[in-house]
Amino acid sequence: MKAIPIGISNFEELRINNYYFVDKTNMIQEFLERKSKVTLITRPRRFGKTLNMSMMASFFDVIKDSKYIFENTVIMNSDYINEMNRYPTIFISFANAKRDRESIITTIKKQILSEWAKYEYVFKNLNKYDQKEHDYIESNLMDFHSNNLNGINDALSFLMEKLYAYYNKKVMVFIDEYDTPFIEAHVNDCYEELRGGLSGLLHNS
Repeated sequence: MKAIPIGISNFEELRINNYYFVDKTNMIQEFLERKSKVTLITRPRRFGKTLNMSMMASFFDVIKDSKYIFENTVIMNSDYINEMNRYPTIFISFANAKRDRESIITTIKKQILSEWAKYEYVFKNLNKYDQKEHDYIESNLMDFHSNNLNGINDALSFLMEKLYAYYNKKVMVFIDEYDTPFIEAHVNDCYEELRGGLSGLLHNS
């Protein structure tokens, strides 16, 4: 018997392990047809936002071959199947950016560094100006002792720029729980110190 995927928020894991699931892959078609530059999904809680973002990220990600996890789903019978695995895709979750100031900052930096590592090859053969910017951002991302978000405002936008140059394709960016670090910073009395860095990071993306 198939198991109910309690606590499973990764689409690939859900499909590989043959859990029960409600086929919402037509959401991908709706997303593409809307052609919005930015889509913000805020409600309702516990309605599968993370799972749906994971689904879309798996569908678009250019470095994956996702046919096997979308087998027998609605999207496979649509014209949009041609969009599968054609776009550089960034998927970041700030769900664990909680507790004290240091934990919030460390989680944010590690999430971004994970995406930088995933696409490390696009940073090869940078010109001297881009290399200098790369090294500056990277040094700030890897500084887990400064206890601030200084110097990482362009961390996502720089990666997006290099991905676009490498693939000549628009970049898909999915940010899950974007509001969690703002809420946690407020609760832990460090909102003013982190607000600027967080806002700059998201705004520049």
